[in-house]
Amino acid sequence: METGSEPGWLQRVVIGRNPKRTAVRIFVLSFTCFVLFRYVLLPIRVEGVSMMPTYKERRPNFVNRLGYYFHEPRRGDVVTIRTSGISIMYMKRVIGLPGETVAFHLGRALIDGQILDEPYIKYPCDWELPPRHLGPNEYFLVGDNRSMPASDHTMGVALRDRIVGKVLL
Repeated sequence: METGSEPGWLQRVVIGRNPKRTAVRIFVLSFTCFVLFRYVLLPIRVEGVSMMPTYKERRPNFVNRLGYYFHEPRRGDVVTIRTSGISIMYMKRVIGLPGETVAFHLGRALIDGQILDEPYIKYPCDWELPPRHLGPNEYFLVGDNRSMPASDHTMGVALRDRIVGKVLL
């Protein structure tokens, strides 16, 4: 005759020995996931080839929305920028910072007249773009796949308030 109310093996596997503790854990985990994926890490999916080979098409990634809470975007960071809402965004690399002049000559990015070292560029290009001076709140963004013509590539100046966050690998 059993005197204690020892849970059966199925209940121990599914719920655990203490159902109240399990319920609290489930609530805390659900709340943490909700806050994390709603306000901190934004899941995105890459559509298009502009960031290849660094980011493959249709692969999921996460955007850290708090990535620039303590500092501004830096050269070389991969960021997402919102266009009209949070559902459609572009993923691009920061190459020009506020106050700099950005140009392309013979396919090479020039920052204030100096060639920018870009080890992440794998495909050659022949872009020619005139110098563009960035304002105090502007960043120059461009994709890593520069093998396509500049006219087919979405790039250019983005205001700081359009940058959603930093892309995590």
